[in-house]
Amino acid sequence: MPQVFLGLGSNLGDRMKYLQDAVNGIPDLVGVSGVYETDPIGGPDQNKFLNIVAELDTNLSPRNLLDLAQMLEANANRLREVHWGPRTLDVDVLWVEGQEVNEPDLIVPHPRMRDRAFVMMPLGELAPAFLEDWNDPEEGQVNRIADW
Repeated sequence: MPQVFLGLGSNLGDRMKYLQDAVNGIPDLVGVSGVYETDPIGGPDQNKFLNIVAELDTNLSPRNLLDLAQMLEANANRLREVHWGPRTLDVDVLWVEGQEVNEPDLIVPHPRMRDRAFVMMPLGELAPAFLEDWNDPEEGQVNRIADW
C-alpha cells in the first residue's frame, strides 16, 4: 500500500484533544510524530500551534484523503472565517507515494511543505529521507514538546 503523510495542527481550545481525536479518526495509521509547539506563520495575531505528522499505509486516493481531512476538520468544528487564521484543527495532505495532483483545491505533494519547519521537523521523525536536502527557513520557533 502507498505511504501517505498528513500534517495536523491546532491552535484553538484544547489543542491536544483536537489532535488526539483526529488521530483516532485516521484509518490505516502507521505512526505519529512527536508533538511540536510552533509560532504561527502569516495571518493575524494568534496563539501558538501544536503540530504533528501522521503516517498512513493506505489505498485511499488523494481525493479521498482530502475528504478525510475535511471530515476530521468538520468533526473538530473548524470554522474558515479568516485565511490562515486560528483553527481548532487543520489537516493537510502532504505527500502520497507515487502520486502527484495539481487541482484547484488539492496539490500533492503539498506545495509549501518544504518551506515549513513545523511540517518538515515532525515529518523527518517518520521519514528522515525528506530532510536530506532540506534547509530550515527559520521562520518562528518550532519546539518538540512531547512524544506522541
